[in-house]
Parts: sequence; structure tokens; C-alpha cells
Amino acid sequence: MPDFIDQVVLHITAGDGGHGCASVHREKFKPLGGPDGGNGGRGGDVILEVDPSTATLLEYHRRPHRKAENGKQGMGANRDGANGGDVILSVPNGTVVKDSRTGEVLIDLVGAGTRYVIAKGGPGGLGNAALASTKRKAPGFALLGEPGDALDVVLELKSVADVALVGFPSAGKSSLIAAISAAKPKIADYPFTTLVPNLGVVSAGDTVFTVADVPGLIPGASEGKGLGHEFLRHVERCDMLVHVIDMATMEPGRDPISDYEAIEYELHAYGELEDRPRMVVLNKADVPDARELAEIVTPEFEAKGLKVFTISAATHEGLKEFIFAMGEWVAAARANKPVEEPTRLVIRPKQLGESGFAVRKVSDNQFQVTGEKPERWIRQTDFTNDEAVGYLADRLERLGIEQELVKAGATAGAEVIIGSMEDGYIFDWQPTLNAEAVRQGPRGTDNRLG
Repeated sequence: MPDFIDQVVLHITAGDGGHGCASVHREKFKPLGGPDGGNGGRGGDVILEVDPSTATLLEYHRRPHRKAENGKQGMGANRDGANGGDVILSVPNGTVVKDSRTGEVLIDLVGAGTRYVIAKGGPGGLGNAALASTKRKAPGFALLGEPGDALDVVLELKSVADVALVGFPSAGKSSLIAAISAAKPKIADYPFTTLVPNLGVVSAGDTVFTVADVPGLIPGASEGKGLGHEFLRHVERCDMLVHVIDMATMEPGRDPISDYEAIEYELHAYGELEDRPRMVVLNKADVPDARELAEIVTPEFEAKGLKVFTISAATHEGLKEFIFAMGEWVAAARANKPVEEPTRLVIRPKQLGESGFAVRKVSDNQFQVTGEKPERWIRQTDFTNDEAVGYLADRLERLGIEQELVKAGATAGAEVIIGSMEDGYIFDWQPTLNAEAVRQGPRGTDNRLG
């Protein structure tokens, strides 16, 4: 199993809310103690938090299913249920969260300590003590807890490193990062040995910085060829680019200048990388004839305004000067870089005066009601308790659903679906336009919902 994982699908479920309790206070010599059922506890949230000490998504590759704790049920004597515990998932800095179905970017997590509630726990149901009113002094029911959010998200890591090593496959990037840091990447003499970025920590005097060995790029990488999009996204957040050029390649049609221009074309086509400072490293100087070729092409690179270093990752020739040059650039970039602020979450309140529901005619005498309030009330209702069903009918009537059904052409006995067509609640509607005209029958009966 790989040690570096930069993209995972995470299956997340928040905790369900605890059910409310229907209880009547019982005490000697107090036959009418009144309702004392407590509320259910809130379900736990699933929270993503940026942790600078986390560098990979490997943990979620191994355990992709995460669930928060459910809230506890309310109890008698006005005792509320305990809230479910939150689950906090640590992710690396620079993690992008996407909806797995639509691909929509939900949030880009940047900055240590940034938190995002990816799945919210369900609210607990109210106990009968909270439901008591002047008209309903001793409710014989309680509300159910609501289920927590459940969704699948894609976590995508864009490496946050100071320096990115870019170049053709087998240019010696992995050998170079192994030579200048304690990283131990897989090294072999065939293309695409590196399929995931290798991160190494490099010290240049008092400056400590990170270097990312980006998998090899080929012409067409900006269009996705050779997993180009997978590799190029790791370059986006690096402050500096180092071209590692193979001075010993024997492939026909390739030379140091054309290799540099080919990689530059792909970086430019990918976009948003034009402002990154560049440096050129002519690698494999220990190979015969490579040093002479390096001496020939160095003036051409310098004419482009590039700083050039001739090195050998195998013999460590020229590495000290190269490391300290990178350290100087990184120190200067950090001094001029603004302080990275945590991602700001924008909360947009709903517009006042919204009805909170919509009525749609599906077919002859069949109607669908959708909206946050009515669908939520359906989830809270215990349909095995007729009194709870009557309470739901009162709420729907006060919301104005009955009037909208009449406007849409519904008649007595119409089939009304609250929620989605696949799993919504279906009932036969009995109109009672005048609330005062509703005759209350025996406790636990109501003719408005069939």
C-alpha cells in the first residue's frame, strides 16, 4: 500500500438526534404531576480540520467510512439526552473538498486550524414537557430525533511545498530529493517510477523548507495526458519551480533546451503558474559528455534570465550551492508573502418572508409538497401515535399548506406526497379550511391525515 495518498473518497455520516421522551411526572399524592419528558440529545457533527502535522490522506484511504455518535434519548424527570460526540478529521493544509456526485468544490481548506462542518448532526426531538401548551397541557407524544447528514465527498490534496521539482520522467528528480533530504522515494531507471509526489524537508543554514518531487511530465500533460492533471495540481501551491533536466538522455529528438521548453509549455497551458520564479538544474553531470553539454547550454539558459546549476544527484556534486540558492529564494519569498489566513466561511441567512414550501401538481388529484419545514416535521413525527399525527396536521395547517393545496386544485381525498416522489410520506388529504371548525374527537384521533 502506498505511503502517500493525495485523493480519497470519504463516506461520512453525522450522528442522529435522540428521540424525545413522553413521560408524566408520578409522585405520591400528586396524581396530576404533568408532563416531564426530556428532549433528545443532538447528533454529533463530522468536522474537517487543517492540521499542519498531517501530510497525507492515507488514513482515510484505509478507513474511508466515518460516523459521528448518535444523540441519546430524553428521559423522564425532565432529563435531556446527552449530545453525541463530534468526529474531528485532521486533513493536510491545502485540501480541497468536493461533492462526489457533482464535482462541486465545497471548500478549499487553507490555514492551520481551519474547520469545516462537512456533515451536521441531526437535532434531538422535543420531549412532551417542551410540547405542552395551554391548549395541549399533557401531550401523550414526543418528537423523534432527526437523522444526521450523510454524504460522500472527495478529498483532494494539492501539495503545499516551497519548491517543486519538475521535468521529464527519469530526469533524476527522485534521486535529487533523496540526496538533499531524508526522503526515501522509489528510484528506478524506467519512466513514471514516481506516481505520487515525494515531500522532503531541506535545511539551508537557518532556513528550513519543503521540496516536492512532482511525478514526471510529458507533452500533453496540461490536457491530462500521462496523468498530467493529477501531477500538475501539486505544482499550484508551490512558491518556486526547479526544472530538473537530464543531461544524459539518449532519446532521439530530445535536448536540454527542447526539454525545458516542452515543460514550460505545459506549465503555461495549465495556467496560473507564470508568476513562479524558475531555476534550472542540469543533472547527471557525472555521466561522460554530460558536463560538456552542460557548459554549452548554460549560456542559453542564462540568456533567458534563469539561474543555472550543474549537479550530480549520484555524486552530490554541486548540491551545496544549489541548496543554499533555493534557501535564499525561499527566505525572500516568505518575507514578502502575506500571512496566510484561515479560510473564511460565508453564512448566508434565508430571506425573510419565505413560505418554506412549494406545492406541485403531479397528476389528477395527486400533489407533491416540498420544503425544509414540512419535510423536517415528517421526520420528527411518530406515525404510530395518532396524537403525534394530529400535532403534525396542526403544524401543516398553520404553515398554509392547506390553502396552497386548494389553490392548486386539490379536492377531498387527494393523494398528497410530502418529500421526494421516491420515499416521501403519502396521505389522503381531508380539507378543513376553517381551523376553528375542526372538531376535536377523542384523544389521539384526527381525521385530517388519512
